[in-house]
Amino acid sequence: MSTPSKSKYRFLLIPTGSRRHSDAPKEQRVMNYAGVKHLLDDVEWDLHKGGPGSAWVLNRESYLHAAAGLLPIVREACESGNYNALVILGGGDPGVSESREIARKYGVAVTGCGCAQMHVACTLGNRFSVLDFPEAHNMYYADLVARYRYAERCASIRNIDVPNPPPGADAKSWLYVEKEMALRGEPAPVVERAIKEAVTAIEEDGAEVIIMGCSGTFWLKPFVEKGLREIGWEVPVLEGYECAISVARLLVDLGVNASGLAFPADRPLKWRRKKFV
Repeated sequence: MSTPSKSKYRFLLIPTGSRRHSDAPKEQRVMNYAGVKHLLDDVEWDLHKGGPGSAWVLNRESYLHAAAGLLPIVREACESGNYNALVILGGGDPGVSESREIARKYGVAVTGCGCAQMHVACTLGNRFSVLDFPEAHNMYYADLVARYRYAERCASIRNIDVPNPPPGADAKSWLYVEKEMALRGEPAPVVERAIKEAVTAIEEDGAEVIIMGCSGTFWLKPFVEKGLREIGWEVPVLEGYECAISVARLLVDLGVNASGLAFPADRPLKWRRKKFV
């Protein structure tokens, strides 16, 4: 017999794609853990090792593979009865809608980084802009914005021009080198580009909130916040992990789940004769 949970929140965090160093403590495997630790202090949480495929999910093909690998994990987690929310860790939300369809009948909430950021952004301002990379991911993310019906609220998607990692590349060989530079207080070109694009999004595109696209950019949040504040822009900057975990907590607090009209069962008790696009 399992031990009853002492926490109101029982979450499984599921990375997009596979992750290296999977035997390390879960706190070390969550990117930017310091930024979300305060949201997990009262949560009973596990971190899945991720599904098959590359850790780098950057274009439509890789997102499709990631989603296919994610769904069996979601079903197993729901059937276990151990969790009341699943948080998909990945900027482009692979398989999040399909996961909601699976999880709804179990009473398990599902959140993703993209949809959570867009939702929170639209409670803070009229329009948001996305800082993202690379070009293929930009176009995938444009599709995601439209899929979530936020096209009229999205001012722009701004490319911060970070090169694609080669297949099988170690994260420390490219973007994360600059991350370590920035964390040491050294100038990092990607930080400068991100701040520049955020300013342009505000001044030229009409953005009132800044969000991050790829999860590889999430660590930029405090640097962009600081850069904007120093030149006088009082603009919220969001990142995916914080938003996804916060929205998962909110759904559990409210005791609600995905709509049975948006995600109907195979044999719903009641259905609409007419649907609206």
